Amino acid sequence: MKITKVETIRPLSHPSSLWIQLHDDEGNVGLGETFFSQSVIEEYIHTIAAPIILNTPLLNPELMNFILRPYVGFQGGGIEVRAIGGLDIALWDLWGKRKNSPLSELLGGQVHSEIDVYNTCAGTGYMSKTASQSPKNWGLEDNEKPKYDDLNGFLHRPKELARDLLDSGIKGMKIWPFDFAAERTKGTHISKSELESGLKIVSDIRDEVGMDMNLMIELHALWNRPSAEIIMNSLDEFSPYWIEDPLRPDSVDAINILRSNTGMRIALGETSVGRREVLPLLQGGVIDYLTLDIQWTGGLTEARKMASLADTFAIPIAPHDCTGPVSLATSTHFSLSQPNGFLQETCRAFIYSWYDEFTEGIPVIKGGKISARQEPGHGVILKDWLFTSPEVVIRTSE
Repeated sequence: MKITKVETIRPLSHPSSLWIQLHDDEGNVGLGETFFSQSVIEEYIHTIAAPIILNTPLLNPELMNFILRPYVGFQGGGIEVRAIGGLDIALWDLWGKRKNSPLSELLGGQVHSEIDVYNTCAGTGYMSKTASQSPKNWGLEDNEKPKYDDLNGFLHRPKELARDLLDSGIKGMKIWPFDFAAERTKGTHISKSELESGLKIVSDIRDEVGMDMNLMIELHALWNRPSAEIIMNSLDEFSPYWIEDPLRPDSVDAINILRSNTGMRIALGETSVGRREVLPLLQGGVIDYLTLDIQWTGGLTEARKMASLADTFAIPIAPHDCTGPVSLATSTHFSLSQPNGFLQETCRAFIYSWYDEFTEGIPVIKGGKISARQEPGHGVILKDWLFTSPEVVIRTSE
């Protein structure tokens, strides 16, 4: 396909989000998305990527990934890789529209008609301003109290939140009750009172809903190994479904020791970029669930190879999503099309606030399960008001 215009849409009110539209010579438009560092990625797209894309007459996802492959910046989720990820998603969406086919059909067809979701218990302002993984960027000070304020919910009303989720059909929830302690000590140690405070939240959830709720504990890779080990062993009596990102994913040897000393199931992968970063985790047998992020790992073209690689090691995938409506839709089509797709992360505080504010066509969630829409591509489109608002920066390259 021939790309005739590359367009970026950057809302000033939500400075972590950037949408990318690719226009073809038949009038079709494909939509992609990136999250974090949006103004820098915008510049990279228009100064580096767009001239190459616009001058390639027969573009497809595999070819685009090859011709945009950077000489530097390929290792880790840097600007180049995340820009390629957003462009790749847009190109797959565009391809679906040209073929009049849903994204899951382009990926080989659905293996699953629907899969379970779990709810990441964030609030509407969580991580919306900067890329800092800090309580200062959680949006806890926002005066507005939305319907789904799940971050304040798990911190202050864990029983009520767990019951509400379970009654809605959602049987998995992810919380991070130890991050304040990590912020205070820079991850070097956790006091007895801080440990007990976090465990009290977990205990309250178990008291209210028992083992009917799969409870994921997120550590955000903020801790050193001894501290992570203390936290994980203290959680053992509550049988968490998994511990997510207990350490950085490039600390394979340390994760292996941690796993041996705790025996807990570990989820990793949202910040692991591509097959080459995931392979050591799989070969070392240090993860039980691969939580790859399709945006951050360079798009669907790389993500489907990562899923296949994980399947070789009998590891299921549970794609990450706290990064946007396009990411959620793309991840849903992707999960449904993969034999080892079994669980999809969602964040209802986002879905019913800024996802809905900016877009239409979000996947349907009902009874704790998610299914893909059957429109061509991934199904998500931007709302019209974005293209006329003075609070949105639109750039084009033709």
